[in-house]
Amino acid sequence: MPTWLTAFAAVGTSISAGTFIGAPQISFDSNMTYIMLSVGAIGGGILAAFLILPALYKANTITIYGYLGNRFGNGAKGATSIMFLIGQLLTSGSRLFIAAIAVSVMLYNDIHMPNLIISIIILGIISTIYTMAGGIKGLIYIDTIQILLVIATGIIAIILLLNFIPASLPEIIDALRHASTPDGNEINKLKVIDTRFSFTEPYNLMGALIACAIFKFAQYSTDHEFVQRQLTCKSVKEAAKSLIYSQVISLPVVLIFMIIGLLLYVFYANPQLMGASFPKDALSDSRQVFPQYMFNYMPPGILGLMMVGLLAAALSSFNSAINSMTSSLVSDIYLPLKKKYGKKIQQKEESLKESRFWVVLMGIVLTAFAVIAAIMQGAGGQSLVDFALGVMSFSYAGMLGVFLCAVLTKRGNVKSVITALIVGFLIVLILQPYILGKWTESLLGNPIVIAWPWWTVIGGSISFGICSMGKQTIKK
Repeated sequence: MPTWLTAFAAVGTSISAGTFIGAPQISFDSNMTYIMLSVGAIGGGILAAFLILPALYKANTITIYGYLGNRFGNGAKGATSIMFLIGQLLTSGSRLFIAAIAVSVMLYNDIHMPNLIISIIILGIISTIYTMAGGIKGLIYIDTIQILLVIATGIIAIILLLNFIPASLPEIIDALRHASTPDGNEINKLKVIDTRFSFTEPYNLMGALIACAIFKFAQYSTDHEFVQRQLTCKSVKEAAKSLIYSQVISLPVVLIFMIIGLLLYVFYANPQLMGASFPKDALSDSRQVFPQYMFNYMPPGILGLMMVGLLAAALSSFNSAINSMTSSLVSDIYLPLKKKYGKKIQQKEESLKESRFWVVLMGIVLTAFAVIAAIMQGAGGQSLVDFALGVMSFSYAGMLGVFLCAVLTKRGNVKSVITALIVGFLIVLILQPYILGKWTESLLGNPIVIAWPWWTVIGGSISFGICSMGKQTIKK
């Protein structure tokens, strides 16, 4: 596939409904420091492009976990594929849940749990049927079209908001510089760089340039949903360029939706500036700030275009997840098991029918996990973006340690790989705020919380050490 096409497709996968709805929530509630994560992501993409992609291309396998099979043995390939599937259930489930927020606002004008669950099921059914229409080639073309739709709808939303707000641009900027939090404290919502030295703040400079860079390195090294696009390029050089370009393109896209959140703050929380145009509908939950504005204030034709953009973002991520999960499940687990037990491997036509069965199964399971994600996020109280990104660390931590061990050392075996994957998952579980906070409060008197970008760094470092403890038993 062409370099530019895979770059835009990769952006389409990473810019999900979490960005469409979650990024406006962050800038509405806080400031612009979240954008620095996109800067750190460029560094992570460069690392993955030059350190991991050459090894994956050299392995010449259908999925990236085939490389681990060559390096450590088939048991390692199967174990890592299972961890990837677990991570995808959590990650893509959270994305589907976030997209369903807008559908729930559209259908019921609220995001109460019963209505949210119905909206999740509707989206899950549509997405599963949609994914069956084509394989990875069709997926790349569709993802590219979808991300262009998302960008267009974001720009249109900014133009409409600027027209709705009866104030000049300098007045809007001044209002954002001297904004107020719900508890009455002053906040500069245009703040981009937070230089505080803290492991509890997710979007400070050290978190963005170090922790987020490593998180993105893990994403584009260990997650088949993202890496599969780069594997379709003509060469490893083109794949590397595609990966780096995708991270550069993502930055202005995220910025567009952050600006939407800032303008929504002026619209919903600044009665002096809005005057007679101040909205009469009360905002009860910042998670629905952009969808609520869309359905209450946009003209019907523009609203339809916005829903197309939102569903494009949602479907792009969901069908990509189903495709990559099915590919990994069939290639790394199901077919090797059939071969091991002497079962006949079907011809192409029969195999395609079987793969479609797995697509449907993955769609059903992902939809169920989206419901679980909705319940988890409501109980934890995190922002939508923090929740969606944080759950990725459960699988990334262990897989990052294993991939680094495979590329950087000559150590490791199946047992150390499996142990590293389990320990990485458990480390991230322990670092969850509701677990770590309670433990540290009971032991030290004060709760200690570590921000989500550092979960992969900590878990990946420990997993790398554990994986490297095993002696190599498989020779190339």
